[in-house]
Amino acid sequence: MGVSEMVEKILKKFPVAIHDVDSENKNVALLAIENRQSHVLKLLLMKKKKSIPSLLRQVDIKGNNALHLAATYGSYRPWHTPGAALQMQWELKWYMVVKNSMPPHSSVLRNDKEKMMPQEIFTTSHKGLRKEGTDWLVKTSESCSVVAALIATVAFATSASVPGGLDDKTGSPVFEDEPAFNAFTIASLLALCLSVTALVFFLSIITSRYEAHDFFITLPRKLLLGLTSLFASIASVLVSFCTGHTFLLNQQLRHVAYPLYATTCIPITIFALAQLPLYYDLIKGIFTKVPQQTYME
Repeated sequence: MGVSEMVEKILKKFPVAIHDVDSENKNVALLAIENRQSHVLKLLLMKKKKSIPSLLRQVDIKGNNALHLAATYGSYRPWHTPGAALQMQWELKWYMVVKNSMPPHSSVLRNDKEKMMPQEIFTTSHKGLRKEGTDWLVKTSESCSVVAALIATVAFATSASVPGGLDDKTGSPVFEDEPAFNAFTIASLLALCLSVTALVFFLSIITSRYEAHDFFITLPRKLLLGLTSLFASIASVLVSFCTGHTFLLNQQLRHVAYPLYATTCIPITIFALAQLPLYYDLIKGIFTKVPQQTYME
């Protein structure tokens, strides 16, 4: 199970095999849903449009239909994502994919063993995963909110200061005609705005109710926007520092300081590159409608 090419060849050579069931009365569609095999389910939905409704309506020996199996959190996890919160997101997406492929009344049917509806099974079986995802998000948001608050404090102090002071006669900044002064002013303002924005996103994550449906889009999107704002604010603070520092050096020493300014950007660059896998998984989780299994060597 899981190799869509093999399933396609079997069904092409033996079309009646689509109705075969195992010892638990599960057909190929139910097995694909239970084991989170999105490629196989997609193949069945495309190639067997006439047969798939009857296959999805079938129940196993415990009275579980396809939606009950999609709601059950089993031991097999084909999508390997960092963090329990993103794993919870993929589980929700898979549940919604199966739910949208079935008649509306399927979501209110109860199985024979537990007498539970699919949504009740999802809430119960994913209780541990939701707890792990909540802890991961809270710890991440608390750490990032501390950094965002520190940057906001520094950015506020920087944006309120004027390099070189003000002209006694006109009241205008002494270096207002310098390009570096404009860069300093804009960077300071951006750092303040972005750090406050990041702080708001992280605080909204911490104060969230952490319901199961919050993991679908709301919490991952807030985390993505919060991290983006945080990284951008750190970059803005570095630009503000470098441009403001140039006013303290004479013309001869400025060329010597440029490599040092570039060196100060190396740590944030390394940190940002280290977070690229998380960024990729967040973006993929938000914009991908059907979960795709990944294979680890």
